[in-house]
Formats: sequence, structure tokens, C-alpha cells
Amino acid sequence: MTRPVDPLGAAVAGVVAVLALAPGLLPRDGIVQGVVSGVVAALGYGLGALLSTLLGWRRGGAVVALLALLGFGAALVVAAGWQRDAAALIGAPGPSTGEFLLALPVTVAVVVLAVAVGRGFRALTRGVRRLGLRRRGAAALVVAGATVFLVGGLAWAGLAATARAFGARDAEPGAAAAPASVTRSGSPASLVGWATLGRDGQRFVTGGTRDAVRVYVGLGSAPDPRQRAALAAAEIERAGGFDRRVLALATPTGTGAVDPQVPDTLEQAGGGDTAMAAVQYSTLPSDLSYLLDGTAAQDQTRALVDAVRERLDRRPPERRPRLLVYGQSLGSFGSQAAFGTLDDARARTDGVLWVGPPHASEPWADLVARRDPSSPEVLPVVDGGRAVRFAGRAADLAVPGPWDAPRVLYLQHPSDPVVWWSPDLLWRRPDRLAEPSGFDVPAVQPWFPVISFWATTVDLARAQSVPPDHGHRYDALLVDAWRAVAR
Repeated sequence: MTRPVDPLGAAVAGVVAVLALAPGLLPRDGIVQGVVSGVVAALGYGLGALLSTLLGWRRGGAVVALLALLGFGAALVVAAGWQRDAAALIGAPGPSTGEFLLALPVTVAVVVLAVAVGRGFRALTRGVRRLGLRRRGAAALVVAGATVFLVGGLAWAGLAATARAFGARDAEPGAAAAPASVTRSGSPASLVGWATLGRDGQRFVTGGTRDAVRVYVGLGSAPDPRQRAALAAAEIERAGGFDRRVLALATPTGTGAVDPQVPDTLEQAGGGDTAMAAVQYSTLPSDLSYLLDGTAAQDQTRALVDAVRERLDRRPPERRPRLLVYGQSLGSFGSQAAFGTLDDARARTDGVLWVGPPHASEPWADLVARRDPSSPEVLPVVDGGRAVRFAGRAADLAVPGPWDAPRVLYLQHPSDPVVWWSPDLLWRRPDRLAEPSGFDVPAVQPWFPVISFWATTVDLARAQSVPPDHGHRYDALLVDAWRAVAR
């Protein structure tokens, strides 16, 4: 027999589904909105059903559910305009009202699925009680334990399969042939074998300006971070990297990739008289790499900086290149952690470019927290910008006032969920939502506990599925950023 709809569950689900329509960092289409609203509506339904049980109210569920659906549908018509406005801010096409109304069936489907799972859990609990566990709490614990064991086992198997898949991906060829130039790793003159570079390493060393130095050491090129760093330093010297005007050390993503725009724009800014080196520390995507081995990026970056710094210090000052450090996303997180403080980063380099730093990055978080009172969180000013600056577009780099060398520059878009996602969105409104909005996000972004956290979590998965120079894409700003840091 089909169980009736819970009235308070339907009411709370309808309210939170509407609240989840509030604009966020990135525009949403109907399907994405359905996922956002559906998950919080399912949580709301569970909370409301619990209240119904406590209050003993079980009547009128069908009527309340119908009213909730009608109210949500009407709210979707209004919210479609909000999403079109948000899309216009990043130069993306916005959803039509008809397209956005897809959120209604998607939301309902998510809620129905979640309720079915919850009821299945209760049915299992009753079944276990019939088998001999008379106490409801004991039966629930048995079912919960079995569920956790099953889900945990499936998750572990999934992680293992993902690791194998990305390991196999890394073994695939990244280019048709090894480079011939002595300035590239993997060439006949190189200390690093072509086959050990991995897919992304091979792509890195075969692109860009022909005469620029590009050094890459793969995960399979040496057995541990220190040996990979020592090999990279020796390879930089062999390829002539220490004789270039600029030497940049890039911390790649979790898979080992370096965005092609990064070395290309450095070479453009430096007229080709540049060298860039990167060392792989993982084959997993950045989020999984951080989850399974959160210190791998910082350990590898620290070892590389130490090895390169040691060789540079042996050379006369007039024969040293300008040493720059770069990291984006998890690469930025690991690169920052390798130094720990702004003073250490400035003491050991000639300039730093950190792009799209995750919210938990240090010293980023500390710098933003102690920004000058008149500056907003999305574009902070620290100590008048004398040592470190923040930019989301080219105009932000032209701020007057002294900027002492070595320069540290953070690139962060107001619309980048990688920068603004944080667990405390669950319970705390961030400063940026109480301050003037950034250039590519809606002027009004309400904050709701749990809801805003979940919406931003969904945005994370779409951070790079946006036009250039918004979200987690910093393409056009990189040339100006390199020039600003290397000046």
C-alpha cells in the first residue's frame, strides 16, 4: 500500500526548494537547478516528516504537496530571469523560461528517489527486528552498519578503479614523438626518459615557443619527491634553464597537467627567454589527490624549490635567472603550503603567481582575513598592496601605489567556486555576501544555511564549464599577470 505524502514534509520541502532558487556564483540551467533544489528539498522533507511524527499531524499531505508544486513552479518562472541575468554577467547564454522549468520534474524525481531510499531503510530495519532484534535502536544500528559497510566498500572500490583508470591514462602517449630540441625534457639529450614523463608531461614538453626551456619530471622518472626534485634541478641545468632571464617552477594539477596557457603566456611575456619546470606528484584528479594524499603537492613543491634554490645559490647573483613560482587550484594550495608564510615565499623567490587558490589555502586565508578594512573579500588589499596583490581582471593590476619586489599576486574571480567554497558555508554567511559584489556575480546573493553550501558545492563541478575569464578560467589575464610579477 502506498504511503501518503507527509504534510509538513511537503511544506518544508517546498519552502527550501524555493529558497534554493536564489542566485549563486554561476548561472544554472534547469537540470542543475533541479539537482540543487531536489537535494535540499529531500532534506527538508525528512525534517518536516520528523516534525509531523512529533506533532502527530498526518492529514492533508496531498493538498500541501500540490500547493508546494504550484508555488515552486511559479517561483521557477521568476528565477529563470535571475539566471539569465547571471549568465549575461559572464557572457554565457541564459536558459529560456521553458528550459528552466525542467527543474520542476528533476526536483520531484530527486525527492521521490530520496524518500524511497529512506523508506527502504526503515523497511530493512523492521525486517531485522522480525529476525530477532526486538529493540528498534539495535535493529537500526545493524541496518546502518551494514549500509555504511556496503557504501564504504563500494566507495573504496570506486576509488581504486579511478586510481587504476587515471594511472592507465597517464601511461597513454601524450604526443606522437619526443622533442628533438636539447631544451626539452624527453629529448635524446635529456636526463629524463620520454616514456617516464606520462601523458601530460609529454604534452607539456612538446608545446610552446621552440627555443624556450621546458623541463618535466614524471611520477615514474624517480621514486620519491626528493629524487624527482634533484632530477628536475639537474635537468634544468642541462637544458640551460639557469641561463634564461626567467625560470618558473609550476606545481601541476593532481593528474600532472599544466594548463597550456601557463607556459605559453610566460613565454609570450618573457619573449621566449624563459624556462619552466614542473614535477608530477600524482596521477589522480586534484580533488581525489587532495583527499587521499593531501600533502603530496606541497612535499613535491618544497623539494623542488629547495633543489633549485641550492643550485641558484652556487651561482654569482648576476648569473641567476629571476625565480618565479606558479600554482593553480590544488597546485596553488600545495605551492602555498610549501612556503607556509608570505615572508618565506618572498625570501626564496623573485615573484609568485597563485591562481584560483582553494579557500583553505594558507597564507591566502590569513591574508584575506587581515585585509584593509575598506577592501572587500573578493578583491582584498593587504597593507596597501606593498607586497601582495589580488586581481580578477586586468584593471585590478593597474592600481597605483608602490608594489615592492619580490611581488606576490593572487588571481581570483568573484565567480570562482574553487576560491569561495568552504565547509563553513553550512552555518556562516561569508563576508563577500555582505559587501559590494564582484564584477561577474549577481549583486544580490542571499545566504541560507546548508542551502548555500550545497549550491556552491554543485558550482564546483562546473567551475571550468564557463566562458574564459570567469569561474576557474583565467586565460586572458595570465600574460599581464606574468608581466606584473616578473617586473
